[in-house]
Amino acid sequence: MHTLLPVVFALCAAFSNAVATVLQRKAALTVPRSEGLRAGLMLDLLRRPVWLAGILAVIAAGVCQALALATGPLTIVQPLFVLELPLTLVVASLLMHRHLPRTGWLAVAVVVGGLVVALASAAPTGNRTHVALDRWIPALAVCVGAVVVLALAGLKRPEGRARAACLGGATAISYALTAALMKASMHILDDQGITAFFTAWQTYGFAAAGVCALFLLENAMQAGPLVASQPALTLGDAAVSLALGITLYEEEIRSGWWLLPQLCGVALIAAGVLALSRIPLTRSVVAPDDSESEKATEAP
Repeated sequence: MHTLLPVVFALCAAFSNAVATVLQRKAALTVPRSEGLRAGLMLDLLRRPVWLAGILAVIAAGVCQALALATGPLTIVQPLFVLELPLTLVVASLLMHRHLPRTGWLAVAVVVGGLVVALASAAPTGNRTHVALDRWIPALAVCVGAVVVLALAGLKRPEGRARAACLGGATAISYALTAALMKASMHILDDQGITAFFTAWQTYGFAAAGVCALFLLENAMQAGPLVASQPALTLGDAAVSLALGITLYEEEIRSGWWLLPQLCGVALIAAGVLALSRIPLTRSVVAPDDSESEKATEAP
C-alpha cells in the first residue's frame, strides 16, 4: 500500500495534466490570434467553459502531485510523469477528434513498457520526511547553476534543435527541483500544520521554481522542434528527480545487474518519446501550430 498510493496519485496527476493541456489548447484555438500581448485574451478565455475546465484540471493535477509526493518517494512519483505526453495524445485523439496513427499507439506502448521495466527493476525505496539545510544548499546551488548555464547556452544559439534542447534541459531541472521542494513542503504541512507551511522557505522555493519551469517551457517550445526539447524535458526530469531523491531524501534503488534492465527501460522510454514527438498530432497539441491558430482567427 505504501507504494500503491503515490503511484495512483501520480498517475492521476499525469492524466489531469494531459486533460488540462488538451482543453486549454482546444480553448486557445477558438480565440482570435494576436501578434503581441493582448489584454482581452484572458477575458475571452474566461468566457469559455472548456478553458475553465482546463484550469480545474491543472488544479487537480497540482493537488494529486502534492499528495503523491507526500505519500511516496520522489524516485517513484516523478518518473511516472513521463506518461504525460502519451496520455496527452490519447486524450487529444478522443476530445479533439484527432487521429493517432498506428505508429503513435506503438510508441505509447513502448513508453509504458519501458517505464514499467525501469521502475520494476529499480524498485525505489525510502521516504524521508525531513531534509537538513546543509543538504539543500549544495543541491540548490547545483540545480540553479545548471539551469542558468543551460538557459544561457540556449539563448546564445539561433532558433533550432540545440536551443530547444538546452532550454528543455533547463526546464527539466526546474521541474525536478520544484517537485523536491514541494515534497518537503507537504511534509511540513503534515507534521507542523498550515502556519509552518506558509512560513517555510521550501513553500516559496517550489512556487518560484515552478514559475521558472513554466517560463522556460514556453521558451523551449518556441525555440525549436519538439523532437529536440521533449526528450530532454521528459528524460531530464526523471533523471534529476532520481538524483535529488537519492541525495536529499536518501532514497535507494537497486544496483548491480539490476542496472541492465533499468537502462533497457530508459532506452525504451527515450525511443518512445522520440517517436511521439515526431508525429503531427504532438506538434499541433503540445507545441504551437500556426496553421490551426490561423484557422481559429478566421473563424467567427
